[in-house]
Amino acid sequence: MKTLPLLPLLIACLALSGGPVLAAAASPAAIEGLDALYPELDALYRDLHQTPELSLQEEKTAAKLAERLRKLGFEVTPKVGGHGVVALLRNGKGPTVMLRTDLDALPVEEKTGLPYASKAKAKDAAGAEVPVMHACGHDVHMTSWLGTATLLARTKDRWRGTLMLVGQPAEEIGAGARQMLADGLFKRFPKPDFAVALHTIATAAAGTVQFTPGYALASVDSVDVTLYGKGGHGAYPHTTVDPVVMAARTILSLQTLISREKSPLEPGVITVGAIHGGTKHNIIPDEVRLQLTVRTYKPEVRKALLAGIERIAKAEAMASGATRPPDVKVTEGTPATFNDPALTKRLVAAAGKVLGEKNLTETPPVMGGEDFSEYGSAGVPAVMMWLGITEPKRFAEAKGAEAALPSPHSPLYAPDRERSLRTGVTLLTTSALELLGKP
Repeated sequence: MKTLPLLPLLIACLALSGGPVLAAAASPAAIEGLDALYPELDALYRDLHQTPELSLQEEKTAAKLAERLRKLGFEVTPKVGGHGVVALLRNGKGPTVMLRTDLDALPVEEKTGLPYASKAKAKDAAGAEVPVMHACGHDVHMTSWLGTATLLARTKDRWRGTLMLVGQPAEEIGAGARQMLADGLFKRFPKPDFAVALHTIATAAAGTVQFTPGYALASVDSVDVTLYGKGGHGAYPHTTVDPVVMAARTILSLQTLISREKSPLEPGVITVGAIHGGTKHNIIPDEVRLQLTVRTYKPEVRKALLAGIERIAKAEAMASGATRPPDVKVTEGTPATFNDPALTKRLVAAAGKVLGEKNLTETPPVMGGEDFSEYGSAGVPAVMMWLGITEPKRFAEAKGAEAALPSPHSPLYAPDRERSLRTGVTLLTTSALELLGKP
């Protein structure tokens, strides 16, 4: 396979896409090499977009990526923690650098109108048939990841160490990273010195990158609370123990954890997203179920809020004369995503030399969550960066009105394909080269 000059290749990558570019000329050989690569990546993206698979069902997606990586010379191990893929490219002594992509899609019906729009359907965990779409950019992540694998496999004379590619299942349900770690990800395979990932974001123009040193995304916990009362006729409330009133008091009291028990300088959110109870206007039910999402950054704040939820639920039940104590269960949970500050600074500096410093901007943390955080919690310095995906003209028109741009999980989520893919490949490749050893 032909070895290409890497920096000119990256410059050409952006020049051909109409994205930001350094004031340097790309060699014809590099442009010719990219022309040979990009159509393959574009075809892969379209294929992945049209054939999405739900969390824990990513078998065909994983197989497609594994096959391509084997052809590039990687040692590939499938079915790690479910449908996870681990691929190693060993190239002498040096650091081990992990690049992670997620594989799964969402139960969303695509409404973009694109010629390659997903029409896929699948059975969800409950057995219901649902539409499926890559509405969170995981198809961009996978294609950028494989493009990076291709470039680095072709330029092994420019780096030393071990490139570790991790294709992770079930990110959308916060389970995949934990499953892979439980299946020996950092025991059966080399524990990486660094871990890097990207995530698409519609509130930034394609061709740009955003970064957040330190806490970047929140921990996410799903909490189910069941409150028990004594049902009866709505006309005779004195003969009952009303769990609806009990639930109302609990919901209001939970907010005191945020306003009165947590430091106002520490971020935290408790949202009751669902209430289930009762069947008819004049019937007081026996029980009411609440579904909560809890978001924090620091582990100690997370621990305090979860303990506080259980305490308040039990106290309100006791105050109401409940027939039994409530059930409080944390059903899903991921830690906060912490971007190692020194590593973030290093990668931003390297990417700025290729993408242009003006195209990398620092952005505040958000209360969304990502199970990429599990790798950092396992002791690996890690960084996740945001990849802008909105067509620049459209982004400029919408500036100041971000609600006009489709958010992740929207049926209208449609990345500016070519700019996004080329910038994603450039970002991941530059990051890997910065961290891997030099010949």
